[in-house]
Amino acid sequence: MKLDKIAKLEGTIELITGLHIGSGNAEMHIGGTDNPVIKHPVTGQPYIPGSSLKGKVRSLMEWHAGVVAVTQGQPLGIKHLKRLNGNRKAGLTLLKLFGYAPAGGGMDREMEDLVAEISPTRLAFWDCPLDPAWVEEMDKKNLLLTETKMENMIDRIRGMAEHPRNTERVPAGARFCFRLSIKVIDGEDLLEPVLQGLKLVELAGLGGSVSRGYGKIAFKDLRLDGESVQERLASVSL
Repeated sequence: MKLDKIAKLEGTIELITGLHIGSGNAEMHIGGTDNPVIKHPVTGQPYIPGSSLKGKVRSLMEWHAGVVAVTQGQPLGIKHLKRLNGNRKAGLTLLKLFGYAPAGGGMDREMEDLVAEISPTRLAFWDCPLDPAWVEEMDKKNLLLTETKMENMIDRIRGMAEHPRNTERVPAGARFCFRLSIKVIDGEDLLEPVLQGLKLVELAGLGGSVSRGYGKIAFKDLRLDGESVQERLASVSL
């Protein structure tokens, strides 16, 4: 097994609708929002954590591959491969891309061979900061980098709004810098399943409150080691 290179998949994530990825901040601030977005501790600017993007891509790909019933909702692991039957090839690809938790209870010879075949994890998702050019555009227009969206619940009988709350979002039109590293082992080409994962996120959305219209995104200007692969993303079949 030989590491030929580490390829770079880069591009832009553009928000079609407002995006909310929560900060997990449980503190209450007078005049603050109920649900703030996550922000960089130094710049104070919102960003998309690589872990959030990776988790969404992996989850959607596992659903698309039909392995969720076998794993009973848990992330796909090496211990599940024996029960995948017809989906075993897709399962192997997923484990190569995203890695897996160590199997408990020791490993037999077959599992040791699988570990040797799968390792190492191919993908590394990096945090996605705001595009500096977009930030500059907002500064010139004297606009904020986030918006506050008011929501409430409607009483079905009285037709009245109740329990008002506000949620912070990064507004539609915002752009983030996207970067993904792909380890290329023994000349393998795993770009196609990676693009399938990105297409699934475009279709399903990212972050919270997707069912209420949040988190519609588009990957733009995708390049693999400087060469455009945007058309390949557009032609991905699911």
